[in-house]
Amino acid sequence: MTVNFSSDRLDFIAHRDADGWIEAVAAEMAKAINEDITELGRARILLSGGTTPAPVYQALAELDVLWDRVEVSLADERWLSPQDRDSNAWLVRESLLKRAEGAHFDPLVRVGKPLPECVYTANLQAQHSQRPSLVALGMGNDGHTASLFPGSKDLARAVESTLPYAALDATGCPGSNQWPLRITLTPHGLQQCRQRLLLLRGKQKLEVLQQALDSNDAQQYPILNAINLDGARLRVHWAN
Repeated sequence: MTVNFSSDRLDFIAHRDADGWIEAVAAEMAKAINEDITELGRARILLSGGTTPAPVYQALAELDVLWDRVEVSLADERWLSPQDRDSNAWLVRESLLKRAEGAHFDPLVRVGKPLPECVYTANLQAQHSQRPSLVALGMGNDGHTASLFPGSKDLARAVESTLPYAALDATGCPGSNQWPLRITLTPHGLQQCRQRLLLLRGKQKLEVLQQALDSNDAQQYPILNAINLDGARLRVHWAN
C-alpha cells in the first residue's frame, strides 16, 4: 500500500505489513531500554493499553533485555482494579509482564484507594523515579491519546498541569466508552520521556493524524499535545 503522508513536525515510519511493524517497534523499544540500562543502570517505560500494542509487547518480552532492571508503568488507566480484564494494567501484565521475568510493575490504580489518592501516588512515584526511557502511545479515532479526550470538562486542567499525571472525567466523550473516570499522563508528563512513540494501525488512524496536523487545534485533537512538545520528536510507527 502506497502511503501519502509527510510532516516536518514528527518522524513518520511506514511499515510494509503488520509483522514488520511489530518487529520494528519492539526492537526500537528494546534499544531505548538497553541504552538507559547501560547509561543509568536501570530503565523505566510507560505503556498504553488497547489491542493495537499488545503484540508489540509480546515481541518485546522475547528480546534481549535485563528485565530485572526495568520499571514498567502506564501512560493512562481506566478507573478499574488492575485485576479487571478491561484495565490497561491487565493487558500489560498479560502481554508483557508474564513473559518479561523480573520486571517491576507500578499500576496507576491502587485497590481500595480513592481516585485523588491514586493520582497523588502516581505523581509521587513519577517524581521520585528516573526519567522514562520511552512512552508508547496510541490514538483513538477521535484524536485522543493517553486519556486526554476531546470534549472532556477536565481537558484544559490536565493539559495545563505541571504534574506528570492528572485525573480526568471524560463523561459524555464517546471514546471513553463506559469508563469515563481516568488517570492520564499530562503533556508535562509526556515531555519527561526521552522517547515518545505513537503506534498506529489502519488508514483511518492516518487520516485522523493528518486532520489533527491540518487543524492544529489541540482541544479538538489532543494528540497534538504529544506532537507540539519540545525535546525529542514524536516517532509515529504505522502499518495498515
